[in-house]
Amino acid sequence: MDQIATFHTHFGALSFQRRLAALGDAPVMMPVPRRLSASCGTCVRFTLPFSEEIMADEDLDGVYAAENGGYRLLFQADE
Repeated sequence: MDQIATFHTHFGALSFQRRLAALGDAPVMMPVPRRLSASCGTCVRFTLPFSEEIMADEDLDGVYAAENGGYRLLFQADE
C-alpha cells in the first residue's frame, strides 16, 4: 500500500526517507499532493507498513494511505 508522510521541515523529510531506505523500502521524496497540506511542502511516498514506534519523530506531521484516488489519515502528530 502506498503511503504519504508529511513533515514540518525539509530535514525531517530527508531523515525519514533515509531511515526507510535503510529498512529496505524505496521511499521517494516529492511535493505534497494538493489535497494534503504540510508546513514544508515536501512529503515522502513509501510502501512499508507504518509503525508509529519506528517511524514517528518530532518532524513527522501526518501519514496518509493513498487509496481509491484519495487519502485516508493513518497518523496525526500532536500539536
